[in-house]
Amino acid sequence: MRSSMHKFIELEQSFPRLRSALARKRDFAEIDEVFTASASSAQASRCEQCAVPFCQTYCPVDNNIPDWLMLQAEGSARAAWERLSEVNALPEICGRICPQDRLCEGNCVLERAGHGTVTIGAIEKQIAEHAFASGWVTPIHPPFEREGSVAIIGTGPAGIAAAIRLREFGYRVTMYEAHDRAGGLMIYGIPNFKLDKKVVQRRVQWLCDSGVSIELNCRIGEHKSFAELREQHDAVLVATGVYSARRLSITGEDGRGVVPAFAYLQHSDRCYLGDKLSDEQHLAMSAKDKRVVVLGGGDTAMDCVRTAQRQGAKSVLCLYRRDRASMPGSRREVAKAEEEGVSFAFLYSPLSLLGASSDATNSGIITGVRMQKMRLARAGADGRTLPIAIAGSEEDFASDFLITALGFEAEDLRTRFSEPELPTSDWGTLVVCKPSMRSSMGDVFAAGDIVRGASLVVWAVREGMDAARGIHAYLQKAPLSEELFDQQKDGQEHSRGLIA
Repeated sequence: MRSSMHKFIELEQSFPRLRSALARKRDFAEIDEVFTASASSAQASRCEQCAVPFCQTYCPVDNNIPDWLMLQAEGSARAAWERLSEVNALPEICGRICPQDRLCEGNCVLERAGHGTVTIGAIEKQIAEHAFASGWVTPIHPPFEREGSVAIIGTGPAGIAAAIRLREFGYRVTMYEAHDRAGGLMIYGIPNFKLDKKVVQRRVQWLCDSGVSIELNCRIGEHKSFAELREQHDAVLVATGVYSARRLSITGEDGRGVVPAFAYLQHSDRCYLGDKLSDEQHLAMSAKDKRVVVLGGGDTAMDCVRTAQRQGAKSVLCLYRRDRASMPGSRREVAKAEEEGVSFAFLYSPLSLLGASSDATNSGIITGVRMQKMRLARAGADGRTLPIAIAGSEEDFASDFLITALGFEAEDLRTRFSEPELPTSDWGTLVVCKPSMRSSMGDVFAAGDIVRGASLVVWAVREGMDAARGIHAYLQKAPLSEELFDQQKDGQEHSRGLIA
């Protein structure tokens, strides 16, 4: 079998064709094409089939990457798909938006040896798209229907991944979504040029065809109580995500022209999906013909700067308080942003906004942001360098549209759900035991960002699948192998990944 592999010596690394920067920044279409089947198989054959596969080790879902790469290289496309989807409930999503350069591909032995990584993400995307096109992705028909129903609050990646696995087990599943479309962050928060909305909608429709019920425009704690949910279902999974924007806490941040990243990206996604929005909303949320400054250095900041370019901004500048090497976002995303005309300035921290009144009732339009130059001190306890202000180094940057992408915080679910016993950390995230994802409330489980803090979609997928297994064991009254999870530490570490 190995004759079809180890081709990295004779075959150069290649990625799917990328549209030119000039062309792609004119629209919101996905920026790269899907590999052809032959190109996908050829790139898969470059895999070295390592005895210790670091690609798998660094994959949050513990994906059996070498296995399905070999099957793809041998021409066994359906077997490759089956192997891939065994451990990943949403491969067509992860193949598109996982930061492979920080995970599987960044730790590929070939990459470390200077041969260029196997382009795992692009191959995964091609396998998944081929599976859908070939009719292999059919609705779930469990061998038998089990007693018991499960409520899932939230239809983002954690919720959907859990719903898939729970339906495969044979449970009745009802998902509750506060918005008018299912998909969570994948539908309202990630730009279409990274994840085509049709891909998300296709998976949601497949979920409905599989027997999962989805109630839209249903905000738990407002339209239906949490207590009522627990009475109606045998288990509840909280997968709400975290969307509350961190504030700047500087003078003038309530001025007109200051927009949180999620609100900005949600507005852009709604426009792309064809929603009718008021002229006032467009004026407040569109970057067209404006001097845009984005504060932050994570993937969300990159989504914002690239969206602003596509909206026709006059200029787009990203300001980050550490250096380029310390940016928590994907290096590839930063490179693509620069190709599309985004400018970057490093080692700057915001002091105040210019032209904006500090009185929120009489806010003026901002004219700029005053930044302070920083220097990096030695690394702190978390391993990251500490930015230290340089006295007397203030500098003003012109801007009439400032987007804050400084990370997200959890909503106060105890208050929203009127449930004081809900176990929460100092950061408002939910405390659970792993690997079951069960809380101290017994029938209440949690997964995704509401547990980890703002993190990656692939981690949400992993925890959604873990929660499904935990719920299955709980409903079957099987012994649970649980370890009290130090969520205080974990939530802080993972939230930091998206903070400037």
